[in-house]
Amino acid sequence: LLSVWTITRHTLLVQLTLLITSLLGWAKCQESQSMTPEEKTVIRDQIIEMFDHAYGSYMKYAYPADELMPLSCRGRVRGQEPNRGDIDDSLGKFSLTLIDTLDTLVVLNKLDEFEDAVRKAMTDVRLDNDVVVSVFETNIRVLGGLLGAHVMADLLRQRGERMLWYRDELLHMAKELGYRLLPAFNTTSGLPYPKVNLRYGVLNPLSRTGTESDTCTACAGTMILEFAALSRLSGDSVFEEHARKALDVLWQRRQRGSDLVGTVINIHNEEWVRRESGVGAGIDSYYEYLMKAYILLGDNVFLERFNIHYSAIMKYISQPPLLLNVHMHNPTVSVRSWMDSLLAFFPGLQVLRGDLKPAIETHEMLYQVTKQHKFLPEAFTTEFRVHWGQHLLRPEFAESTYYLYKATGDPYYLRVGQSIVEKLNAYARVPCGFAAVQDVRTGMHEDRMDSFFLAEMFKYLYLLFTDKSQLPIDIDDYIFTTEAHLLPVSLSITQPPCQSNNTEAVPVSKEEDMFTHSCPSIETLFPNNPSFAKTIRDSYKYLTGVGRAFHPSPVREIELPLHDNGMEPVEFLKSMGISLTPLNEVFAGQTEHKAVYRVKLVAEVSHTMEEEEVLPHVVQLISPPFLGRTVLTAGPAKFGMDLTKQEHGVKGSIVRASPYTACEPIDSAVALKGHIALALRGDCMFAVKARWLQEAGAIGVIFIDHSEGSNSVDTPLFQMVGDGDSTEDITLPLVFLFSHEGAVLTEALEEHYNVDVLLLPKERQLGHDKTKKTLGMNIKLRLADEEELEDGSARGPTLEFVLEKQEMFLKEEEEEELRQQQQQPQQRQLCSKAAEKDRTEPCSADSCQTANFNSRPNANP
Repeated sequence: LLSVWTITRHTLLVQLTLLITSLLGWAKCQESQSMTPEEKTVIRDQIIEMFDHAYGSYMKYAYPADELMPLSCRGRVRGQEPNRGDIDDSLGKFSLTLIDTLDTLVVLNKLDEFEDAVRKAMTDVRLDNDVVVSVFETNIRVLGGLLGAHVMADLLRQRGERMLWYRDELLHMAKELGYRLLPAFNTTSGLPYPKVNLRYGVLNPLSRTGTESDTCTACAGTMILEFAALSRLSGDSVFEEHARKALDVLWQRRQRGSDLVGTVINIHNEEWVRRESGVGAGIDSYYEYLMKAYILLGDNVFLERFNIHYSAIMKYISQPPLLLNVHMHNPTVSVRSWMDSLLAFFPGLQVLRGDLKPAIETHEMLYQVTKQHKFLPEAFTTEFRVHWGQHLLRPEFAESTYYLYKATGDPYYLRVGQSIVEKLNAYARVPCGFAAVQDVRTGMHEDRMDSFFLAEMFKYLYLLFTDKSQLPIDIDDYIFTTEAHLLPVSLSITQPPCQSNNTEAVPVSKEEDMFTHSCPSIETLFPNNPSFAKTIRDSYKYLTGVGRAFHPSPVREIELPLHDNGMEPVEFLKSMGISLTPLNEVFAGQTEHKAVYRVKLVAEVSHTMEEEEVLPHVVQLISPPFLGRTVLTAGPAKFGMDLTKQEHGVKGSIVRASPYTACEPIDSAVALKGHIALALRGDCMFAVKARWLQEAGAIGVIFIDHSEGSNSVDTPLFQMVGDGDSTEDITLPLVFLFSHEGAVLTEALEEHYNVDVLLLPKERQLGHDKTKKTLGMNIKLRLADEEELEDGSARGPTLEFVLEKQEMFLKEEEEEELRQQQQQPQQRQLCSKAAEKDRTEPCSADSCQTANFNSRPNANP
């Protein structure tokens, strides 16, 4: 009994010790996860310093230009820099970054700077420039920026401490801009044109616009907050009327079976152009504005529509933690295997909806991707590999982090925010601001700092680390637009809807939950359960493999009796990618087999996803004076002709497409027919360009990167992808050149009118040294049962490698024999005669063996 008690007591002590240790470890973990007020203050001060660096650099080096070029330390003025296509449609020569940043200055309590910036905007900014701009970008960045700044200025004036001189100048500017955007809505459907000329409108002969027929869903559906706020603040109902009508069309054109919408719609006949449906690029803020329009305006119609769409999203698109695009008419099948970074806003929207579990799941997935790649790539695959490597300093992930922290109070999200701050400083900061990352795999920068970086990123990060009592405003009194501008939720009460601005509700019969017609509260979501978010996150903690503790894989042994017969077997296997680790035991077999070694074949499964292998292609200049000596490394496409299956590649002379971006019908079709087209990347998808060029009669396409300075040495090759729809109709070959290689080709074309090129895989280029033949031998494999082996050998079946010398030839031996043949022709003749006489004359073994080898032409097993 004493013995039994001793064992039991010992076991209890061990268990108790383990329990205490576990509790202490848990407490330490909890302590390290939390963040003290002092730590938050340090990080908040760091964020302010970073903002000062970015905003100060813009004001010093760029203002009054629209954006800062942080690598060049100068402003980006439209028309003075190389055209970047649609990206430049955000620039309207209206000091974009200044306007976009105004209300951020108030949130960060920089009231002196705010007052000074408002004066600059009133004095310097013009809104009647002869510039074609994006209706969507101008609305959310400039109109939203003016309205948010007006609301802040009006608040400060009412307090009687600042801005006493302010007389609603920003509101008047917003109204002027609103009228300059209104011509875009002059369509039969009510859906707006995607572009407008600030001075001439859309259809004026001088406007240089009005030919567009398509717009994205988000472009048409992300007007209601700014336009309704403008109507209610100015008393002019026309803005809200047009925004509501556009939303009505999108709602009516939803797919009734799935309640999903597509990505691109025709603004004239209301037909869907791209039927791909998701929550990322092209659709994202349409869903966001339905929910936020209800919060801002108090109109139940918007909430009912949002809830119907949300149910469809959770049924078809949400595959926690992934959000995958589907076909709106066949939503049970995913249409692509990658996601874009813009969907990172969606967890924040789910917080507003009160659906916390999927929000936490998707956010954690995104966080794991940032830990793997430092930033969210512009697009990444479902295996979390890079699809598009750019990172434009987008704020959507920080936005969702802020919403989740406010909903949960979980300090984990403070640590996530801290990691964002640290990575921005470590990998994006440059002497003149912060620069976008051209490719997260290389860390190369791009000469670009978009205005949303100041308008959104610093606002969300600062709010994340700041208590409500430390803010100059009550943040709960405002709703964030998609550009994070602040509009007062009191608009629905203090400013009733303008006449005729009531939208009829559509009868629906959908399942409802507790949040269908109410805003969620923290008490309801988290009833005394602070670990709620952690329990959800834990199952996704090592989703991408980053941070996982290393555990060696179990070793499986294969015994290989290797017979050394002229070539080192281990080295040969190593050349095949097989690593062999010898064990301690060495068996000197007593059979006919010699030098039999027992070895262990070790294989470990890596948890790190490997990058998708891209087969390099080339553009080889073959006409005089190049004659194949100029070879440009190119990337392939996942669609179009497969050049790997074309024995001799595709040959043709090159002709520059007109328009160079090839996003519309080709003007130079006659000159292009039967030739290989040069086209510039940007403005539209590769597949769209390829279709236009194929229709024009091109026999191949070379796309050239529009990012200045990119080259195949510093930037990883990638495969061009389609537009989400079927690309089987595209049959011509497509290759991609980076900017540096593209410049070589275009300069050659300028200097020599006719330039013939060959498109083919790199390994098949003309004049390329063929790979030398590897050492050849015959290898016989057989499985031997245990009883076939001698005593002392390993049990179980083995693989036996038998290297047969008489069937082996080595190139080095052949060369040596050839040299001997040249030096001793008489000896070879004697040997040959001796062979004819049944070898009665003596000859060397080497020379006889030479005869044996030469009797087997091209003897390579």
